[in-house]
Amino acid sequence: MKLSHLRAFTAALEEGSLRAAAKRLGLSQPALSKMMRELERELTTTLLLRSRGGVTGTTAGMVLYERARAADRELTQAAEQIRQLGGGMTGTLTIGAVPLAVMLLVPEALRTFGREFPQIQLRVIEELYIAQLAPLRKGEVDIALGPLPEGIPAGEFTVEPLMPITMAVVVRRGNPLARARHLAELAEARWVYTGASAESGYARLLFERHGLAPPPAGALVNSTLGLLSIIASGNIVGLLPQQIAAHPFAQQHLEIVPIAEGPLQLSLGALARSGSALKPSVRHFLTHLHRAAHHLNASK
Repeated sequence: MKLSHLRAFTAALEEGSLRAAAKRLGLSQPALSKMMRELERELTTTLLLRSRGGVTGTTAGMVLYERARAADRELTQAAEQIRQLGGGMTGTLTIGAVPLAVMLLVPEALRTFGREFPQIQLRVIEELYIAQLAPLRKGEVDIALGPLPEGIPAGEFTVEPLMPITMAVVVRRGNPLARARHLAELAEARWVYTGASAESGYARLLFERHGLAPPPAGALVNSTLGLLSIIASGNIVGLLPQQIAAHPFAQQHLEIVPIAEGPLQLSLGALARSGSALKPSVRHFLTHLHRAAHHLNASK
């Protein structure tokens, strides 16, 4: 399979139209259609379903699409890594970061890193929960920045602890649950879970650390605005970093529940793919993150 054919195929599915895909790639529509026919002939299967509304992928087409995207990412990363090893510090750097890291560490790290390497394009994606590590494993982000998950497989990632983080239990201001003094009193309350499912998340971790069964999931969110809105507008409990929960804006709508067990203590850190897959730009950005964390800790 030719790389040009695979890129044309992924463009067709992402644009939903052969005409739009051809325009994106700077090709004529007949040329792109020919490439699709050649690809289907090579694989002896139908990859695209064509209609007046555009194109969609068949089951086989979606399998190829996911693999083609992954291959293209890896080849792009390899080309950037080779250029950077030769001294050409260009390319892109994608960081997936939790809100607290976006507030406290990322701005300073971006400022100093951008000054040293102005030709590296930086992209920041906000994540509420990084423990699944799927984007990092797929190569969709270069660095995952957030509370370090427990049980990280040895050797799979470069792990850089940066600073402690405190997750406070919060409820809507005026919520009767604010009078709770022990975690067990909140065991039947509905909680906001962050992440992909109620089988994971910081609320679950808090209860398990104190030998309690995880509370029921009242909502699943992966958005900071969604998390704040849900807690502030209903009888639901959640966890927020202490620095965010104590911010004057948040204090207008939320209050911290002073449970005797205390807040959830975690370690905020950075994770990157290990070994030969680590681009020089990633190593440099990790250094700038350490500097930003040192300055922040020193100012306390």
